Amino acid sequence: MRVDTGPEVPVLHEISEFRNRLRAWLDVNDLTPARDESLDGHVAQLLRVRRALFDADWMRYGWPARIGGLGGPAALRAVLGEEVATRDLAEPGIWSMIEVLAPTMISYASPALAAQMVPPLLSGREQWCQGFSEPGSGSDLASLSTTATPRGRDWVISGQKVWTSLAQYAARCVLLTRTGPGHDGITAFFVDMDTPGITVRPLRTMHGVDEFAEVFFDDVVVPDDRMLGTPGDGWRIAMDLLPHERSTCFWHRIAYLFTRLDRVLAQVDDQDDDALGAAYVALHTARCRSLGTQRRLAEGARLGPETSIDKVLLAGAEQQLFDLARDLLPGAVELDDGPWRTEFLYSRAATIYGGTAEIQRNIIARRLLDLGKE
Repeated sequence: MRVDTGPEVPVLHEISEFRNRLRAWLDVNDLTPARDESLDGHVAQLLRVRRALFDADWMRYGWPARIGGLGGPAALRAVLGEEVATRDLAEPGIWSMIEVLAPTMISYASPALAAQMVPPLLSGREQWCQGFSEPGSGSDLASLSTTATPRGRDWVISGQKVWTSLAQYAARCVLLTRTGPGHDGITAFFVDMDTPGITVRPLRTMHGVDEFAEVFFDDVVVPDDRMLGTPGDGWRIAMDLLPHERSTCFWHRIAYLFTRLDRVLAQVDDQDDDALGAAYVALHTARCRSLGTQRRLAEGARLGPETSIDKVLLAGAEQQLFDLARDLLPGAVELDDGPWRTEFLYSRAATIYGGTAEIQRNIIARRLLDLGKE
């Protein structure tokens, strides 16, 4: 099924029409997940949903024609992810990884490489991962130490990455390496995960899911044409990538969190109106902020340090919501080994992953408020 919206249609009407047609399609095409709450099950469902939506063309809207997309504003992708999240068709965190990795490839890979590689990601034939964090380099990305050394027309990569989401399922990795000193000595590569010398070891987190992995690179040979951008572009790529993580991805996450607030309301008898109202306001504030970011993205604006505000607001709202669930659903977190416990524990990491709340507040203070380094 194709959405027959032309370029002459005003953007808001186009988005509304897209949403209505998408909802009608989803109503008659059953993508309900199987009852498998394992990570294997979540990833299988993610790829299943992507394949179905790609085959019906929905996944192609909002992406440029040069990589097989059907054009239209990026907001169409936000609408698609919102519908997937609110219907619980795929876990929003792993769904949204596409909004981080595909724009990076489109912006920095050679046109031929982007045209070859992005469609398999959109279509669910492949999953990718992002190799940024290291044991001694998490929020302080500039201190990374994984090295890439030139050898003829190749590069030899050695080092370790950690907290690499879904690395055990990934066919490719957007990888940051060090090729020289300082920020200008960071270079990005697009690496095939079946290259000899790569070892992946899943990590069990406190919420009982092996979502993350540590990845070891032992003299991994990567062709020069797999470099993203030019030598030393890695820091700029990271600074472009992270705001994307905090734009459309956050929009999807917020939509999902509102469904969890609705579930709390449906399950409680004794409602604490003040606590419920506070949780709603926190989520609504994050959504309003995210809407502004979506609009700037739609206008072609370059996203920057202001997205740290989005990160702080969303992390706080997420933790407040699951604190509310713990308080209003006695035993659902402490005594029941079910979804509320898993999500509550995962929410504890909201102020850590993607840059800690402390780092984000430093960015806001220094780069937005000009308060200096102290």
